[in-house]
Amino acid sequence: MSAQLNAAGKSTLKVAEARRLVLDSVLPIGGWETVPLRAGLDRVLLQDVVAPFDVPAHDNSAMDGYALRAGDLAASGETPLPVVGAALAGRPFSGVVGRGQAARVMTGAVLPRGADTVVAQEAVQAEGGRIVVPAGQKAGQNVRRAGEDLARGRTAVPAGRRLGPAEIGLLASLGCAEVAVRRRLRVAFFSTGDEIASIGRPLAPGEVYDSNRYTLHGALTRLGADLIDMGVVGDDPAALEQAFLQAADQADVVLTSGGVSVGEADFVRGLMARLGEVAFWKIDVKPGRPMAFGRLGDAWLFGLPGNPVAVLVTFYQIVLDGLLKLMGVEPLPLRPSFPVPCLSAIRKTPGRREFPRGLLYDDGGILTVKLAGPQGSGVLSSVADANCFLVLQEEQGDVAPGDLVDVQPFDGLI
Repeated sequence: MSAQLNAAGKSTLKVAEARRLVLDSVLPIGGWETVPLRAGLDRVLLQDVVAPFDVPAHDNSAMDGYALRAGDLAASGETPLPVVGAALAGRPFSGVVGRGQAARVMTGAVLPRGADTVVAQEAVQAEGGRIVVPAGQKAGQNVRRAGEDLARGRTAVPAGRRLGPAEIGLLASLGCAEVAVRRRLRVAFFSTGDEIASIGRPLAPGEVYDSNRYTLHGALTRLGADLIDMGVVGDDPAALEQAFLQAADQADVVLTSGGVSVGEADFVRGLMARLGEVAFWKIDVKPGRPMAFGRLGDAWLFGLPGNPVAVLVTFYQIVLDGLLKLMGVEPLPLRPSFPVPCLSAIRKTPGRREFPRGLLYDDGGILTVKLAGPQGSGVLSSVADANCFLVLQEEQGDVAPGDLVDVQPFDGLI
């Protein structure tokens, strides 16, 4: 079912190594269903959809104007032509545009027989059933050819594509009322720790409200997964073991936050190793160093850190593409990044990849970025106030104001 989990004996992996191990290990889940086209939004297409006919089905006009024969136009100067009929969208001209004639035509109307060119209405002089066409027209202008969008027999949308608004509209143009999609990925998730309190009750001394479960709920909902929210599980090995086994029995993926570091009450990593397999449990990243990946039975396990920002960083930089591959998305979407000048000074020691949160903005026509507030791994406002990750590579050191840094916009990612 999967590649053998193997981290090559390393205790700590680089981000790229961890991501590659996840992607090499997981395979798309089985199962599919047929849903109404509108319900296919954000679902993953099961098989290629092939165009059963040309789109558009006929040569048609790209604008309101007059259809004519390019060969009738004078080589220089104006050309007068009589107008012999009209073609409207959905109401073709029944006649033929003969030599030395023109027909009124509207945007989207079938190009009248005999015509091969459309001249925009604002370019001509029209009076008394005749038009005068100015010089400078080009043969075939303003005509959309049959099959220009899709030729019959061509793959319109390939298998593995996650259906967005454009794909839904394209399938509608082919008359698809239903679409075959992969079943939704089932993800069970819970937070761990005696200090974690569910919202809705007053905090006891030393407690904090559980933000991680709500963060992950939002990210997984946007992903289109079926969710099993198992709440908060305290630092009790027996309760954690029961939660793991229950989650693995019900879901394709088990996603936890907290309990994977080396504290005395951090039981998640040990339970993962005892109940299943653990490929890695540390990565060279800031924030988010303690992160585990493995499997339990038929379920994949992702043990995320407990700090809120570290949860987001590890989810989007490592976990997300693994979930997309499990969903059958192919090819995986790019994570675009590009260099821009940084206005903030940033302290960094070479050796690990760091993901500060930043604010990318237009400064008089030049893109610049600055840090979005305090950068502690527990400061979730640094993500809420930001619109990008800064990507500081492993070998990179301190950043001085004005230095170029890579940025990864949140748009399309978070």
